[in-house]
Amino acid sequence: MRDFLCRKCGQTLSFENSLCLHCHSALGYWLPTRTIYVLDDEGRTQIDGHLVERCANNKVAQCNWLVSWTGVPTLCESCRLTRTRPADTDTDALAEFGRAETAKRRLILELDQLGLPIIGREENPTTGLAFDLLSSAEESVITGHANGVITLDLAEGDDVHREQMRVELDEPYRTLLGHFRHEIGHFYQMVLITDETRPGYEALFGNPDDDYQAALDRHYSEGAPAGWKQSYVSSYATMHPAEDFAETFAHYLHIRDTLDTAAAFAMAPAGSTLDRVLPGDVGFDKLVEWWLPLTWALNQINRSMGHPDLYPFVLAAPVLDKIRFVHNLVSPTA
Repeated sequence: MRDFLCRKCGQTLSFENSLCLHCHSALGYWLPTRTIYVLDDEGRTQIDGHLVERCANNKVAQCNWLVSWTGVPTLCESCRLTRTRPADTDTDALAEFGRAETAKRRLILELDQLGLPIIGREENPTTGLAFDLLSSAEESVITGHANGVITLDLAEGDDVHREQMRVELDEPYRTLLGHFRHEIGHFYQMVLITDETRPGYEALFGNPDDDYQAALDRHYSEGAPAGWKQSYVSSYATMHPAEDFAETFAHYLHIRDTLDTAAAFAMAPAGSTLDRVLPGDVGFDKLVEWWLPLTWALNQINRSMGHPDLYPFVLAAPVLDKIRFVHNLVSPTA
């Protein structure tokens, strides 16, 4: 994530800013140029002779993205992927919905920067990408993925609930963005694993057609196998090949976005940004060369503040092989 500046007063901004706290200018993010712009009193501006305005979800989803002006309320690239959300009368769920959409925008931006296809339900009604962001306050909601639809329990936006679940499940890391990155991994398994790439997938992860329910029952009755840290990035990844791939994909997104942000603040080489092409094995070797010392330093900084490690994972050689496979799917040599 790059560093942003207010184009009116030079104030440093974050990706989520919709208002400059220094000059009080209204702000909006334009995905095609990946830049934050100052808006007029009507929430509009001209970009290269093109009139844009705020996304129609600027209040309900706390969205600061811009859309082309059409004369009618229009949703941005991220918001229009959401298929289901809480009712306007459910104020508690709407607050959680806004937090979830904020995390989702970070996901969509990274996917766009990596050049991954974002095929929505409008384009492909059968397996296109869509999000159902639902509250479990009055009904059961299971976070997961099915044929392109990602369902998220909005309770994950509540810090207390999420931390309780993290402790109960003995997880070292649990965030809204982490959930989105994991579930999008299932979507990209459908998109990227073809007849050509499946042999490589099976050699590393196993058969994705293995009985999922049997694997789920086994995982929750027996737990992860002994010595799992030598081959898997997390205990959950041991459950089923599809979960192993999704967890690995999520970690690839963690690595790329964190390096990109570090580079923006001169904490990593300029070549580690998301807009830099890092093809194939050579590119992945550079990522590892940059990532390992960065996470060591960041973990030590967190410990200096009395916090848990920022990246509490050990990437054994077999795990790096799996992440390398994902990298080569996303950024092949040719």
